[in-house]
Amino acid sequence: MSNTIFEPVTFGALCLANRMVMSPMTRDRAGPGDVPTPLMAEYYRQRATAGLIVTEGVQPCPEGKGYWRTPGIYSQEQVDGWARVAEAVHAEGGLISMQLMHCGRAVVSANRGYEADVVAPSALPCPAPIPGPDGVPLPAAMPRALHADELPGVAGQYAQAARNARAAGIDAVELHCSSGYLINTFLNPASNKREDEYGGSPENRARFPIMVVEAMAGAIGADRVGVRISPGNPYNGMDPSDPGPVFAALLDGIDHLRCAYLHVSDQHLADFDTLGFIRQHWSGPVAVNNGLTLDSARQLLASGRADAVSFGKPFISNPDLVERFRFGVPLAEWTQNLFYTGEEKGYTDYPPYTAAI
Repeated sequence: MSNTIFEPVTFGALCLANRMVMSPMTRDRAGPGDVPTPLMAEYYRQRATAGLIVTEGVQPCPEGKGYWRTPGIYSQEQVDGWARVAEAVHAEGGLISMQLMHCGRAVVSANRGYEADVVAPSALPCPAPIPGPDGVPLPAAMPRALHADELPGVAGQYAQAARNARAAGIDAVELHCSSGYLINTFLNPASNKREDEYGGSPENRARFPIMVVEAMAGAIGADRVGVRISPGNPYNGMDPSDPGPVFAALLDGIDHLRCAYLHVSDQHLADFDTLGFIRQHWSGPVAVNNGLTLDSARQLLASGRADAVSFGKPFISNPDLVERFRFGVPLAEWTQNLFYTGEEKGYTDYPPYTAAI
């Protein structure tokens, strides 16, 4: 079978050593002040053989935090913490992209430890419960609707977060446009009931997300900006039906920027060919995620429907996933009850295959 998966690929300004991307995964290990810790630097260092690491979701501003112990990128202490992460990854020859995740209305205020607005396109709460500080799901907070004249400022927060990431030595940033978080709630009709120029038609609902991508591209260069989408994903109360028109408006609105990559979580919808649709509206590199095995990833690359493939949970328990795939070594199982707790347990204590066999 083809070994394309182990061949280099170019994502904008980044030259990936292989086509295996580590998907962003919330791990809840940030320290006081939402600062990345030395343990986090070790976690990412261990996985630096991925062609590209995409970090856990990082809040670009205080209002962006929704979950317990997620890291930020708006204070100097946070920038310094991420600099240690970037240095550790680069020392192993790796590349790292930071996912910027503003949770919008998907917030439990107790997770923050500080007072900040809960904001959304419309004053509608997230219908899904959100894990609180002890992991027990709680009702999400009631958001207030952002005013139209506030939106350029929010886009500016994303742009500054991108600058901060680059100041920390992070190679690129990825805008989270999925999972019922702020950008996705503007795109989706279940959460966007606005009657101004940012609501209603697919083109209007895509207007603010396009503004954010443009701001980030203007801040650090489009060739270091990725975009994450998941058309038809119902997570956090999104309407999964008819995703085509609004994602066409989004992709058509940003394709001319020539961003570094598009990161797609394929929901395998029965009535929507996500990857075929993407190729009609996006001319740049595409990384595809969601339930892939080595065989299915190779087939996807051979078909030309993806330029890279993204793995999540397998990277948790297999920091050397690239080498295990390359040499046909069995994969270690992850410990799910330690995904969000345990500090080094279930985080940095999975051995490489050379120690496991």
